[in-house]
Amino acid sequence: METKLPMAQGCNFSGYDASLLMSETAKLRKIITKRGTLEILIPLCCTTEPVRYKQFRGTIKGISSKTLASRLKELDKLGILQRQAYNEIPPRVEYRLTAKGQELVESVLNLLEWMRKWSGTKR
Repeated sequence: METKLPMAQGCNFSGYDASLLMSETAKLRKIITKRGTLEILIPLCCTTEPVRYKQFRGTIKGISSKTLASRLKELDKLGILQRQAYNEIPPRVEYRLTAKGQELVESVLNLLEWMRKWSGTKR
């Protein structure tokens, strides 16, 4: 038997399936809370230029090369990043946010603004 959460009168989430929302939340959490993901995405939102792997390695501290490569590959597969490899020696690979990735980063920044507002943290 499925238990339903009580909904407050006038709640603008009435009609939403709470269990479905929880499932979707878990998917979102899986994407953005993996080590290094936000450290990759946030700098990309601040530039229109592509970022090379070497630049990530130089700026992201405390993350192994293997984890960085894995995270970049995963974000590319999810359509959040666009990977462009050039047939050059030495090899050159560049990354940029897709429209989907830009929207994700903007949403994360909105959450950060909410946190600052309600935690008392000032810029």
